[in-house]
Formats: sequence, structure tokens, C-alpha cells
Amino acid sequence: MPESGPSPIPAECPTERTRGGAATPGTQTGPAVPGTRGAKSAPAPAASGAGPASGAGPASAASAAPLAAARRTSLLVTLVLGGLTALPPLSMDMYLPALPEVTRALGAPAATVQLTLTACLAGLALGQLVVGPMSDKWGRRRPLLIGMVVYVAATAVCALAPGIELLIAFRLLQGLAGAAGIVIARAVVRDLYDGVEMARFFSTLMLISGAAPIVAPLIGGQVLRLTDWRGVFHVLTAVGFLLTLVVWKWLGETLPPERRHGGGVGEALRTMRGLLADRIFTGYMAAGSLAFAALFAYIAASPFVVQEIFGASPQTFSLLFGLNSVGLVAVGQINGKLLVGRVSMDKVLAVGLAVLVLAATGLLLMTAGVFGRVGLAPVAAGLFVLMSAMGLVMPNTNAQALMRTPHAAGSASALLGTSSFLVGAVASPLVGIAGEATAVPMAVVQLVCAAGAMVCFLALCRPWRAPQPR
Repeated sequence: MPESGPSPIPAECPTERTRGGAATPGTQTGPAVPGTRGAKSAPAPAASGAGPASGAGPASAASAAPLAAARRTSLLVTLVLGGLTALPPLSMDMYLPALPEVTRALGAPAATVQLTLTACLAGLALGQLVVGPMSDKWGRRRPLLIGMVVYVAATAVCALAPGIELLIAFRLLQGLAGAAGIVIARAVVRDLYDGVEMARFFSTLMLISGAAPIVAPLIGGQVLRLTDWRGVFHVLTAVGFLLTLVVWKWLGETLPPERRHGGGVGEALRTMRGLLADRIFTGYMAAGSLAFAALFAYIAASPFVVQEIFGASPQTFSLLFGLNSVGLVAVGQINGKLLVGRVSMDKVLAVGLAVLVLAATGLLLMTAGVFGRVGLAPVAAGLFVLMSAMGLVMPNTNAQALMRTPHAAGSASALLGTSSFLVGAVASPLVGIAGEATAVPMAVVQLVCAAGAMVCFLALCRPWRAPQPR
């Protein structure tokens, strides 16, 4: 491998029968995780010093050990990629219970403090746009390590920020650097998997990365018991440092030199223009981005809705937020384990978007007073349904879009992430436009975004016109 450092991903290994058909005896695997059901096989040059690939056939004592090692490797890669995709939500959600305290401590209005979320989201969006093409050109490992180091430094400065302006600036830098984890993790999945197995892997990844929204507010609430909001950033600095060490030691390169793209910014822009010209890719990207904006409207507004409007404590907010995240993860696992491969991904996606629209409509009716004054429980139930629907929407939009872009996984991943976080960054300040005493703006933003996602899916993807991969 061109990068230094140990890699858990062997260059070649005996292939197995996949869901889509039998592996060809003697075929060498590319940078996929061998021994995993559905791992993508592609011709690749033999690694230096490696022996010939084994043929498919009856298991032997000689092949049992490599296959067992490959399965352990697959789990290790899953955990590392899960950690990378979990870091940005961890950075956002651990900080959420501290928003009211930051407002008081720095003497800034709520709308200004919410810009710390917007800045981080904007950084995550723009950073992916840069890092994605970089990873197609130089490989996945080097840009990822650089981004992780910068993330740790920026987070440490956030913990020391004396005013809201400096905090906003370094939250932007934190997002720019943290983008490397999201975009490269998604590109690595595209390097390793294809088709139905890619959708399954995204659902598995959601099980790990989805733990971050569950535990992050809980950790944030407990940190606030012991210290102030700055302690949250101290904890994030330590987490980022540990994850950087894990990536350096255990995540190897998945994009060999012969599959990398040369050229500079001009070629990257031409590649992205070609991706955007694909109507179906753009449809999945737009639907996923608008659904993510509905999700982020909840993330940005819920600390004030739950704590300020309904008078709940930071710990109660953390528990409710964690429960909603459990719903998202659980539905994501139902999608990956039971639905993908049995039901068309487009049908599952359509159901998820429909539930999203219905949940947002219910929240708007409740917060607008159509049913009279409602308590926290009905609103929390509506938010739970909205969050759970994301378990059907997010993995399937990503998988369907990336299946169309095997030639430029990094750039496609960058576009998917950039559009999601940019739309989310626009939605974030809108939820506080009417102040802290009403949840109506949150529900309006959620309904507009959910309905827009459904329109983009139907108008651009047109799922009824051609059979989709199952």
C-alpha cells in the first residue's frame, strides 16, 4: 500500500460466494474487505510479497484462517468507519444541552448562539467539497489524518474561546476539519461494497454512528453537572485525539494508485458537474439533503423547545434526545436487516418520506394550537416518529446515489454531504426566527423540507419508470 502504517485490509484473499452470484475461482479481490458477504470483487494487482489468490471451493485448513481473519478485519473497519461518521454528530449533540448556558455565559442572544451550530454545519459542508476530490486524487488515508489533526486543534481552541465571535469562527474550522471523517468514511464504503450490500453496510454503520446522538446529549448533560460548557469541548478534544490514533494505527488505504484521479481543481469541478447532470443522482441528493434539513431543524430547536418552552431540565432533554436517536437506529436496522434485498429501496424510501411528511404535519398542528394547549409528551412523540423515519430515508438515499458513481466515489460523497449540511445550515437559524417562546418555526421548517424531499424524489428519480436494484 502506498501509505505508511498498518492496514487491516489485505490486498488479496480467497473470495466467497456473494448474494449476487458465485465468485470466479482464482479471481483476486481489489481493495474490498474480503470474506464479507457481498464484498465487491474487482481485478487488482497483487500486493508485494503476496502469494496467489486462492480459488473458491471447499474450505480447507489453509483457507479457513485467512477467511476468519478477513471477517475480523471487516468488523474492525466497520467500527473505525462508524467512529468517523459518529464524530460530527457527537460534536453537535454533546454541545446541545449547553446552548442555554452558552447564551447566558457569553451574553449573546439565542439566535447568535445558534450560529455556532450553523458555522459547524457550514464547515462540514464546505470541507467535504474539498476533501472528497482530494481523496480521489491522493487516496483516503492521508487527507483523513490531516483533517483529524486539525479537528483536534480547533476543538481545543473552542474550549478556550473568550467570546461568541471566536467560538463561531473555530466551530467553523472544527466543521471544516471534521468533514474529512464523514466524506472519506462514505467513500471507503463505496470502495468496498456495491448494490444491496452497500445499503446494508450503511444501515450497519448507522447502528454505530447512531449511538453518538444517543449518548452525546447524555454525556453533555452529565458534563454540565461537573463543569461548565467549556468542559464539553475538552471532552470532544480527547475523543478526537483518540480517534486520530485509531485511524493512524488501524485504517489502511482502500483506494489503490491505479484507481485514483489525476488533475487539480478543474478536473474535480468537471467531475462534480457531470454528477450533477445526472438527474437521478441529483434527485436522491436533493431528497436526502432536504430530509436532513428537517432533522437538523429538530437538532437546532429542540434544546430551546424542550427546556425553555416546556421547562424540562438538561438531563430530561438528553434522555428524550437519546430516545429519539434509538428510534432512528432501530428503524435503520430494520431497513438493513429485513427490508433491503426483499423490498425495492425506492419503495422503502417512499414510505420513509411519507412518514416524515405526516410527522411534520402533526407537529405543526400541535405547536400551532390546533388541538389546544398540548404538553411535552405529544410533541415528543411526534419528534420520535420524525426521527425514526430518518432510518428509512438516510441509508437508502446514500446507497441509491452512490451506486450510480463508482468512478468518483469521493466527489459524489462530497456532493451528498455538502448539500446536506448546507441545507441544514440554512434551516438552523430559521427555527429561532420567532424567538424562544414558540415551536411553530421548527415545525414549519420541518414540514417544508419534508414535503420538498418527497417532491424531489418523485419528480427527479421517477422510481416508477424503471426497476431499481433490489
